[in-house]
Amino acid sequence: MDNLLYLKSGTDIRGTAIEKEGKDIDLTDTRLSTITASYVNFLKCKLGKDNLKITVGYDSRVSSERISRVVTRTLADLGVKVYDCGLSSTPSMFMSIINFAVDSAVMITASHLPMEMNGLKFFTRQGGFSGNDIKEILSYAEKNEYQLKSETQKAEKLDNMKKYCKDLCDMIKEGVNAPNYDRPLENLKIVVDAGNGVGAFYAEKVLAVLGADISGSCYLEPDGRFPNHIPNPENKQAMQSICDAVKKANADLGVIFDTDCDRAACVDKNAQEINRNKLVALAAYIALKDNKGGIIVTDSVTSDGLAEFIEKDLGGVHHRFKRGYKNVIDEAIRLENEEKKSAPLAIETSGHAAFKENYYLDDGAYLITKIIIEAAKLNKEGKQIEDIISSLKTPVEEKEIRFTIKLDDFREYGLSVINDFKALCEKTEGITISPVNYEGVRVNFDEASGDGWQLLRMSVHEPLLVLNCESNKEGGVNKMLTFFKAFIEKYDKLDLSKLVL
Repeated sequence: MDNLLYLKSGTDIRGTAIEKEGKDIDLTDTRLSTITASYVNFLKCKLGKDNLKITVGYDSRVSSERISRVVTRTLADLGVKVYDCGLSSTPSMFMSIINFAVDSAVMITASHLPMEMNGLKFFTRQGGFSGNDIKEILSYAEKNEYQLKSETQKAEKLDNMKKYCKDLCDMIKEGVNAPNYDRPLENLKIVVDAGNGVGAFYAEKVLAVLGADISGSCYLEPDGRFPNHIPNPENKQAMQSICDAVKKANADLGVIFDTDCDRAACVDKNAQEINRNKLVALAAYIALKDNKGGIIVTDSVTSDGLAEFIEKDLGGVHHRFKRGYKNVIDEAIRLENEEKKSAPLAIETSGHAAFKENYYLDDGAYLITKIIIEAAKLNKEGKQIEDIISSLKTPVEEKEIRFTIKLDDFREYGLSVINDFKALCEKTEGITISPVNYEGVRVNFDEASGDGWQLLRMSVHEPLLVLNCESNKEGGVNKMLTFFKAFIEKYDKLDLSKLVL
């Protein structure tokens, strides 16, 4: 078998799944069958059992049904009891393990990546597989090619999404506890932008069922070509789409999901984004209501204003950790298990949010459900969801720049640049190194030097150096970038074309 390790993408397997612009297909039927067989072998060793039950679901991508057929056929061929869940959200596939007592789940998705991409994500009851697990599966697959037999048992159909949606509905009914118990959202207009991913279920099988007016919702039809915009809450066009939908419908709230619904963001009735730091602040408020003094674990690019909001306004502890949703979740679990500290929420600014009460599962629909419960309660008091975070201080300016490292051994080079930047900042007046930092180097600029901060870090998966920058005054970002540009220009293995002042 050929090299497969390049298909590892963090804790997932990802590659091209349909031809585009002459690029070869990575996820061929043969490779998929071999990887699936390797996964089964890994799972048997991990769980110490032979008779496995596995659920399989997929997102709306053009290639997803083909991949699902290969995966389910291979699993059945290997004697696995297979349940075909069809079109599903990623979080619902984890919940299938809990709800139907199966051993593992496979989700076919590539999240927000371009339409030609797809991938595999694996779960057990303990959560998603680690990067080392994926490496082991692919390494075994490289040496053990699998050939499908001609006859095989068929997968059994399972309506996993029906149970998942019912649980969300019950959660809202109980949380709002309205006089009309079964219709707690009948006085709210909520629009959903599914981006042609799988998120239509939330509008049609949760919100509408509970009485919400969902007219004005858009792009609910699953379409793996993603013809309207990239389904990604971090994408400007996507966020503008849901803002426009809220304005047009005069809605109380707007909701947007990524392709497979493990991430989300929302928009208030004034069509203002509740995303990134604002979304973290809102989720932290919800998580700390019954967990006073708890730790909110976030990624490394959260703002100083957010830290102040969590600690001073909410009485919690802000633990700014590393970029990468799995890093953030694993750190919250470590704090709970090893340090015996309360960590009710792990959340990344990308929209991945994992509540302890929900198995530390990053579930966009669960996050939105928690927010909608608050919105419904506030609506009865004549208040709005944005009132909760009105005291959050937001930066005047912010910017992120990604620099491609033009080397095969990119990590060593990137880390050397980071170390050089740290050494320069340590001896520069008006700049101080942040005392607590878990990746790259985060530096603070005094008022005269830019009144803000910069974080220079390696990308989690790609050959990139990433610079995040925030300032509390106009012109502050450019002032800090002028300092950074003078430093970075000597590094000829970096693509600096995006560094424009």
